[in-house]
Amino acid sequence: MKNNSALIIFCLFAFGSLKAQSTFEIGLASGVTNYFGDLGNEKVFQTTSANPGMAITFRNLMTSSALTGYQYSPLSFEFRLSWHRIGYDETKSIGDQIGFELRNYGRGINFRNDIYGASAHLTYTFYQDTRIPLHKQGMAMFVFGGAGVYYGKPKADLFRGEASLDNRYYYWFDGTTRDQPQSAGIGNIIEKDGVYETDLSKWVTEKGQSEGEMAGKSKYAHTHFAVPFGFGFRLGISRLLTASLEFGYYYFFTDFLDDVSGEYVTYSDLERLYPNDPKMQQLALYISDPTGYGTNGYPGPATSPRGNPDKSDAYSFINLELAYKFSLRTEKIRFLGRR
Repeated sequence: MKNNSALIIFCLFAFGSLKAQSTFEIGLASGVTNYFGDLGNEKVFQTTSANPGMAITFRNLMTSSALTGYQYSPLSFEFRLSWHRIGYDETKSIGDQIGFELRNYGRGINFRNDIYGASAHLTYTFYQDTRIPLHKQGMAMFVFGGAGVYYGKPKADLFRGEASLDNRYYYWFDGTTRDQPQSAGIGNIIEKDGVYETDLSKWVTEKGQSEGEMAGKSKYAHTHFAVPFGFGFRLGISRLLTASLEFGYYYFFTDFLDDVSGEYVTYSDLERLYPNDPKMQQLALYISDPTGYGTNGYPGPATSPRGNPDKSDAYSFINLELAYKFSLRTEKIRFLGRR
């Protein structure tokens, strides 16, 4: 009963705040994501992981001057819907570095994950004067932090066409990708087709994932919680328009945005999962270890760790946003200044 009463009071407060509110903003943003996780050939900032991202933000919700005492409240609540693409390919050259000149070419894992999210943030804007509109002040810095729920499936580009060992890629020591193994001595240089056809969550790629699982089932959740936070600068262009430059960091409570966390899958794992089916065992081993240089299939000194299970995944989102201010009066939404 106490919980229900608290919920009712909160809803009444929120509704009353919205009724009293005079304006709110809708912002459209586009920018660049950079992935931080178990993969990478750069030690600090993964510049080669750059991918696109977009977001729509509903800002200045429930922060009317009647409640805050400010004409332009520094503290605000916003709700954001977002799409962020993250990914990395450890076999891709960086400048003049190719093949084993790259830090993790021997592991050679690639992935892409399109992440869709909904998040709520509290923001604080450092206005010079809370009585003067932003377009008369120029620029103001802001910070934000919040929480969100995100959905995404990691996929990989591992085949030219259907998932068959006849269509796999072979990575040679010289950094080329070919259609034959290096042991054959000959092979045509090929380009990856750029199609991320393999749903990695449906394959056993790491040791222990086969325990109590069946082939074709996801080995981990696709919905994740994250904490987005960051800072930026907002410029008032006019009474209705604002532009923002924002840096956001999205910290996730999972290590599987990239399907990499612990140790390579072993032959014994695959034999349990695919009994008496050596073809499927070899296919699953290739998906776990695309280059064939990461593991020999047996636990021991020759099997290097596939990832770092003590480190969660994250990504940054640097974006430019253009926002338009709307008015909410007498329960009708209209453009500010028009009647």
